[in-house]
Amino acid sequence: MDLPLRTIAVVLGVGLALFVLERLFPLRRRTRSLLGRLVLNLAVSAVAFGTALVLVRPAAERAFAWTGAESFGLLHLVALPAPLEIAAAFLLMDLSFYYWHRLNHRVPFLWRFHNVHHFDPDLDVSTAFRFHFGEIALSAGLRVVQVTLIGLSAWAFALYELAFQANTLFHHSNLRLPIRVERALNRLLVTPRMHGIHHSQVEWETHSNYGVVLPWWDRLHRTLGLDVPQDAIVVGVPGYSQPHDNRFWHALAAPFRRQRDYWSRPDGTPVERESRARGEDRHRLAE
Repeated sequence: MDLPLRTIAVVLGVGLALFVLERLFPLRRRTRSLLGRLVLNLAVSAVAFGTALVLVRPAAERAFAWTGAESFGLLHLVALPAPLEIAAAFLLMDLSFYYWHRLNHRVPFLWRFHNVHHFDPDLDVSTAFRFHFGEIALSAGLRVVQVTLIGLSAWAFALYELAFQANTLFHHSNLRLPIRVERALNRLLVTPRMHGIHHSQVEWETHSNYGVVLPWWDRLHRTLGLDVPQDAIVVGVPGYSQPHDNRFWHALAAPFRRQRDYWSRPDGTPVERESRARGEDRHRLAE
């Protein structure tokens, strides 16, 4: 079994395990039919996966070939022992994904596509790969920039990709961990409670917690917000909360249509958070 197939096998195993565990130990109460969401999310994910195979992976492979032949990229500037080189590659990849995720929220054109991921009305492991094919196609350019500027080897890329995919499944999951365990784990990884806040209908909460694997970049860039209890979170995007929004063709067509007011409900009222619904320390993970 080659490396990409091993990665797929591990990711599928992690996804299935989390799917079972989040049924047994749910973090947030489900608001929609599970079967309907599963069918939609798997269908959207399948289109995204096909796009990645056609565009993203070939783009990354061509970039590997060029940087290897030309010895181009940051990691080629200084000779590092192999473990340090892999660690540096991991950090630089994760930081670049933090910036890409933040751009997807702040650049209106990119948000049109990323919004499809966010207007899932519940958040669980099936949301993890529910990305619009347009966002995946655009990310092919990101892969070229990452591989070229960082100077990644194929092995370093594969190791980061495994961590990236596995933790994407984990932090999207609806798995309730003991709060002490998750607070300890959140020092090293983006966790379900942290990312659950990122999927809130409250605008400023959605525009926080951009980390993918490591939570440190949000602390460094002051985009961290951990003080919202999970039972106070309504998942989704207010302007795209009608039942027909979460149908397959509507989800695929959404970026190409006139955009609604994202942060107001269909009746025009904004979604806001009362201060008493938040904790006292935004850097301490709330229950």
